Amino acid sequence: MKYTKSTLLFFFGAIIFITSCSDDNASDDNENTDEIEDPSDAVSTPLAAFDEFNSDAVTISFDGDEITIDSNGLPNHTSPYWEETNPLHIEPVVAERLTPGQIGGDRSITVTVPAAPERAATSSATGLGPIGISVTGVPIFNDTEGPNRPLEEEIAQTFDYAGAHNGPSGYHYHVESSDVPENTVLSQDDEKLVGIMADGFLIYGRKCSSTGDYPTDLDISGAHSAATQHSDGEAFYHYHIINEFYLGSIIALFAVDLQGTPNAIM
Repeated sequence: MKYTKSTLLFFFGAIIFITSCSDDNASDDNENTDEIEDPSDAVSTPLAAFDEFNSDAVTISFDGDEITIDSNGLPNHTSPYWEETNPLHIEPVVAERLTPGQIGGDRSITVTVPAAPERAATSSATGLGPIGISVTGVPIFNDTEGPNRPLEEEIAQTFDYAGAHNGPSGYHYHVESSDVPENTVLSQDDEKLVGIMADGFLIYGRKCSSTGDYPTDLDISGAHSAATQHSDGEAFYHYHIINEFYLGSIIALFAVDLQGTPNAIM
């Protein structure tokens, strides 16, 4: 992982863990009516999680109470969306057809989030475009393909084994990766870290490292407070990929509301 000089100051001068929030469900009208925990009692996002990010694509900068994640969007795994001359190019193993365009180009995907994200009083629906940045550096998208257009079978046929395809804004993930031999990097029905969402909360795979099984205490957005492989036994609030199939055979990475305050991903 690439860290800026301010990272060292953060490591030696800041608290190691960042926030914890109630895991009660949000109400049906998208408002969290439960009492929000006092920030003074917060437990933080573990810094060890940032070591999981692809150091060839992602730079993490710490500045006081903010963290900036900057990515060039180039994944560290194979895909038919790489140009044929790239060593990471493979023939399709899942996609039945490909969308126009290739991985590459001069991209810059940046988000600055609180070092101590808190659950908001009102949840926020996600929109088109990036809603998070994955550990590979590729942006995470929701379960829509356009205005009022949910993912359909025709679109799902364009996803590579990583659960991604190319679009006007470049290569991006929509769904969980496939269980194929080519997948040596991405979370697939496990507890691996997937990335960080626009509200600053981490997102993990379908399983919880604390129990080794699917968590049963998730809130309406697939989140709870629990320890992970990065937190040295400390519980903190984070999302999981929700263990529900979409279109019968795929699982969306994030098809719900953000429980924190979203920050713009530029």
